[in-house]
Amino acid sequence: MTALPRGTAPGPSSDDQAPAVEPEPGVPAEGEAEATAEESSEAGTEESPEPGTEPGSEAGAEQNSEAGAEQGSAGLSEAEAELAAQRELRARIERRKAEQAGPIEAGTKLSGRAADLLAAVRAVESGEKPAASFLDSPAPAPRRPAPEPSAPERPRIIEAPRPPRTADADTVAAVRAVLAEGGAPEALAVRVATVLGESAAQVLRDDPWQLLVVPGVLPEQADGFARALLGAECGPGDERRAAALIGWLLERAALQGHTALEAAAVRAALAERSVPEPDEAVRHAIAEGVVLVFHEEEEPEEEPEEEAAEASADPAEPAPVLLGLDRYALAEESLADGLARLAKSGPDPRWEAAEPTELTRAVAEHGLVAHTGGEASRAEPLALAEAAHGLGLRAAVAAYTENGRRRLGEGADADHAVETVTVAGLLSGAVDTAALDLLVVLDAPQLDVETAAMLVESLPDGCRLVLSGDPGVLWSAGAGRVFADVLAARVCPQIASRTPDPGPLGELVSGIGIGELHQVEAPGKEVVIVPVRDAGEAVHRTVQLVADSVPRAFGIPAEQTRVITVGHGGSAGTRALNAALKQQLNPGPGRFGGFDPGDRVAYAPAPGRTVPGTVVSADAQGLHLDCEGERIVVPKERVESAVRHGWALTAHQAAGARWPAAVVVLPGDAAQGLNRAWVYTAFSRAERHLSVVHGVDQALPRAVAEVLPAPRTTRLRALLESLLAAPQE
Repeated sequence: MTALPRGTAPGPSSDDQAPAVEPEPGVPAEGEAEATAEESSEAGTEESPEPGTEPGSEAGAEQNSEAGAEQGSAGLSEAEAELAAQRELRARIERRKAEQAGPIEAGTKLSGRAADLLAAVRAVESGEKPAASFLDSPAPAPRRPAPEPSAPERPRIIEAPRPPRTADADTVAAVRAVLAEGGAPEALAVRVATVLGESAAQVLRDDPWQLLVVPGVLPEQADGFARALLGAECGPGDERRAAALIGWLLERAALQGHTALEAAAVRAALAERSVPEPDEAVRHAIAEGVVLVFHEEEEPEEEPEEEAAEASADPAEPAPVLLGLDRYALAEESLADGLARLAKSGPDPRWEAAEPTELTRAVAEHGLVAHTGGEASRAEPLALAEAAHGLGLRAAVAAYTENGRRRLGEGADADHAVETVTVAGLLSGAVDTAALDLLVVLDAPQLDVETAAMLVESLPDGCRLVLSGDPGVLWSAGAGRVFADVLAARVCPQIASRTPDPGPLGELVSGIGIGELHQVEAPGKEVVIVPVRDAGEAVHRTVQLVADSVPRAFGIPAEQTRVITVGHGGSAGTRALNAALKQQLNPGPGRFGGFDPGDRVAYAPAPGRTVPGTVVSADAQGLHLDCEGERIVVPKERVESAVRHGWALTAHQAAGARWPAAVVVLPGDAAQGLNRAWVYTAFSRAERHLSVVHGVDQALPRAVAEVLPAPRTTRLRALLESLLAAPQE
């Protein structure tokens, strides 16, 4: 491979023996369902052959906790507050939907001062109150009061979130009996009881396919369970089976990033699973409320022959019929409504005194602005927030990760009083969002649709929202592609930064972004290629680089180097690499769930979020972690499912963070998992030095030039275009 500068990593020779690593079957591509599910749950585990042996997603991990777990600390953690805010958002959206379904009385959709004035006029007209009683009326209450802001000092100790509810012992015992009768693993009892509630045992008897709601259970396993319980009554055409399969297909699609699926794809998947009448099964699921339908198919109307001939000469492609779960449908509609509300904000004269840059002019005229650029361009929206503060406006900057927040510089808070927080901190009330005049969100491509909906819903009318990020990186680990949909809809100004990332690394990554793997001059060995022949050598070379070569040649300690690979499984996936790196960097007996003090870990506080950290200690409370200066206690019953070793991460887990050095591992069996966005994301995680352990030959330049990420089916772009029919250039 000649497209990149070759170099010899300073270190031992290739004749050294590689550490023995037990090979695993092929590396799953990150874009595939299994890998995406793993990334959504932090460190990810592949689907196991039997139900109940896979942690699956973070939701499933939480459900795996035992009943009667001790309560968390008195204060809510960021993840708990985020989950509570999500439940509140869904309730608010459902109330809004119910209101919209009924008749609208004149004036009932007003809010704030307008609603108060209308009520006053009606009171005077009806004689309830004299007009004079309103002359000294106090100002109306704020439209959306924000929760009390909390500003805890760092470092702080947080009790990791526990499951929102647990099943009682009697329910678990009843479920265990039903599972045993159907031949399913009794270990599933707690998770089933937690998901299905107090009547879980009866629900399973009435509809055995409800077992599919438990993460990790496959349709073949649910079919076997149903046959054992129902006997002759069980058949592939059972309506209960079809409805459960449709829900399972849509949940699986959400793990791949889709918020909806085309009805034709769902019918085809049902046919592959032996459902005899897929069309009727879909109609039944819609009628039962299992799924929502969008762009309903209309019966063709009879047309005169001449009009029909003209139409056939220039046929319009019909809009696809989409099916979706209410969870994601409501989030997308709420997000679209919120973005449209902000986008319709008129000019704000308070910005007239700001220095006239392209970004300040856009924010002065529009409530919603998209800003694109690489790492160096992050200084531009930060400068915008500082300018807002100088004008006396209330501004905050939110990064997706704590690593990203720290990269903004500690001086931003002290010198300019600009509040910098993480997105999770923002949602947990660390900033009074209802009082903001400007919110800048960095790393916007990492926002999934549910997180974005909660964030936008919290902002008041008139607040300026700037979504900033690099459009070349991987999309969010959760469902949706919010930033890409906002850009594609073209409903707000889009400011493209002209600030390039400096040095050989910046030049290399910029070329990848346009599909070219340039050969770059790297006199300081900023980029080094380490060719390998097989996965075993790839693991050996990676350990050498992290433990010896990079620290010796560049003065970067091992704890500041992160390894990035394509997937969790395989002979050079995160599991194999982490095992070898632990043996070399922090050997120990794994006294607490396989972990020792000093171990690098990846912790998942919520679905789709990975927080790198270090093990500090362990006691009866659980595993104590230091995550970027924040002390977190993970309860011992959650350690196995929520914490993994983290010297090596996937690119999805590493997105939103950067380290002084990065080692990207590309064994031969990783070729099918590569695409341009993956390579762009992995290579751009390095600040000073990038080593590429390269065993995919020409698959790397081919992936950069030809392979784009798999598309995601979402509705946000269409919703924004319908709400904001006149695009703004």
